[in-house]
Amino acid sequence: MSLKRVGILTGGGDCPGLNAVIRGVTRSAIIGHEAEVIGIEQGFEGLIFDRHRKLTIAETKDILPLGGTILGTTNKGDPFQYRQFDKDGQLTTQDYSQRTIENLKRLDLDCLFVVGGDGTLRLGYKFFEMGFPVIGIPKTIDNDLAGTDYTFGYQTAVQVACDALDRLQTTGESHQRVMILEVMGRDAGWIALESGVSGGAHVILIPEIPYDLEKVLEKIRLRKEGGSPFSVIVVAEGAKEIGKDVITSATASTRLQGVAQLGGVGGYIAQQLSDRIDLEVRCTVLGHVQRGGTPLSFDRILGTRLGTQAVEAAAQGNLGTMVALRSQEIILIPLKSLAGITRKVPEDSQLVRTAESIGLCLGR
Repeated sequence: MSLKRVGILTGGGDCPGLNAVIRGVTRSAIIGHEAEVIGIEQGFEGLIFDRHRKLTIAETKDILPLGGTILGTTNKGDPFQYRQFDKDGQLTTQDYSQRTIENLKRLDLDCLFVVGGDGTLRLGYKFFEMGFPVIGIPKTIDNDLAGTDYTFGYQTAVQVACDALDRLQTTGESHQRVMILEVMGRDAGWIALESGVSGGAHVILIPEIPYDLEKVLEKIRLRKEGGSPFSVIVVAEGAKEIGKDVITSATASTRLQGVAQLGGVGGYIAQQLSDRIDLEVRCTVLGHVQRGGTPLSFDRILGTRLGTQAVEAAAQGNLGTMVALRSQEIILIPLKSLAGITRKVPEDSQLVRTAESIGLCLGR
């Protein structure tokens, strides 16, 4: 299949490594196929409102180490149910799918590379079903996409959380405090689990294993009795106590996104513990620090590999697929097979067993 004109968009939350993908797609499409590359701005919102620009090798030559995305992104760009406020401040939902289809037709792309997580890839597959050439590139710091061993951005997020835990260790020990670090992870606890193991946390709480507060208290007390009157806890934002729901933010407005914004579980646990132990408890919410900044070399390499292999897949006519990392190789899997599947931490996984075998408490 001859590639003459391809497009790329980045949707959903940003993460380190997106610019590596944009660079990889742009360079390999131009150098290997002499194709024109069109960058769609602000994800699918750019297709709704026809915002795009031509990408060149010169424009992308210095973006490899940059965090974020030079194309911009958004969590509210669903063309089939675009949420916006009207002039009276009322939330409305519009169907811009037909306008998006017309803009896509005018772009006349041989392939649209859709870079994003579950929601963005689902939209990409919708348009593929409607006859548009699409290839997905998996992105999420949560590492919760099925079909791939790792998503780019994840390793950088884990390192950021690990660095934070290293710092909380020293201040917690100095003041004999319980230090809680709340990290991202709505449905999957990969960041909390891997950063907790690598950062020397004593308690790790993840969405997949509802926690028993008594088990957490027992761990803190045992450490104090053993001569270590401080503890470090890492908790994913989607973690929940047995029999209770997840904690949502009371202040954040997410009406445009259409999903509840999680946040506050770290503070909730801090209050619970403060009422039960005679140690000071402090909570740090890492938040969007995990998303920003310079990507690690792993994420730069993975982003580059995924971008270049996506171009090759398009050239070979393998549309409606997603490029994925599997056992050190980039493979293709059908976008259709990913619908509605979240890659969660198995409760009996080797990593979970490793954590518990060295004495870490997972709240059970």
